[in-house]
Amino acid sequence: MNPPASPQAQSALAAGDATAYSAEEIAPQRNRVLAKFLRNRSAVAGAAIVLLFVALAVFAPLVSPFDPNKTNFLALRKPPSELYWLGTDEIGRDILSRLIHGGIASLYAGVVSVLIAVAIGVPIGLAAGWYSGWVDATISRATDALLAVPFLILAIALAAALGPSLVNAMIAIGLSQVPIFVRLARGQTLAVKNEDYVEGARAVGVADAMILVRHVAPNVFPPVLVQATLTVATAIIAEASLSFLGLGQQPPAPSWGSMLNTAKNFLEQAPWMSLSPGVAIFLVVLGFNLLGDGLRDALDPREL
Repeated sequence: MNPPASPQAQSALAAGDATAYSAEEIAPQRNRVLAKFLRNRSAVAGAAIVLLFVALAVFAPLVSPFDPNKTNFLALRKPPSELYWLGTDEIGRDILSRLIHGGIASLYAGVVSVLIAVAIGVPIGLAAGWYSGWVDATISRATDALLAVPFLILAIALAAALGPSLVNAMIAIGLSQVPIFVRLARGQTLAVKNEDYVEGARAVGVADAMILVRHVAPNVFPPVLVQATLTVATAIIAEASLSFLGLGQQPPAPSWGSMLNTAKNFLEQAPWMSLSPGVAIFLVVLGFNLLGDGLRDALDPREL
């Protein structure tokens, strides 16, 4: 995030050797970032919420009390009880089991779609910020055009074109988020490219690709990490929206969005059917937002 403080570290980085900088500067700074993050109670709470949902998703087969797709026509729309903690749905399936397994689809879609967006958007943004000229102009105008379209509308259009499935929903959400990371990476590259240690690397003849990888990308990484964490929350909402519309996870596989879609028909007879997936979406989105805000504060270079 910050240029090397010592002349030795500057010389090492200019020559393409980051070992000195890593040993002298990065480890203490990493400890300060961690300590600052742990002092932020809301950030720790967000991390705990996220870890809870991740653990439930990973160990879903072990912790869910029933098969999420098993029907029981003797227990249709049963309210929460000692046997069915969150009640049952319209065909007697245990809502708690479907909620736990539905978290797999939501978290998987959120993380994978953001990875797609980062993998595509960050290299394009680095190229735009580094080379400037017509390359920057072309990429920037295309990014502006895509950002003019509301994110969810673009995701729905892409998902509808690709076809209804969880994989296609992840691709659609990921592609819709690419412009966010293009703009972020471009801005960070423009802020870093004229720093002394980058100019020093250029002066000794280090190739552009090596400078981007060794010197520019590490400075772009912290804000990209924060944005990625916040964007996972947006992606989870988008996946739930696509599943609600029938463009995401397909029945009978559980998904929070499809559970809400079914529950809307029984709001008066069985309100618990909509309450559980709604609360789950709220909590996991809240967790990622708190985690992202905590990372942003902890990684702020002005306070390190």
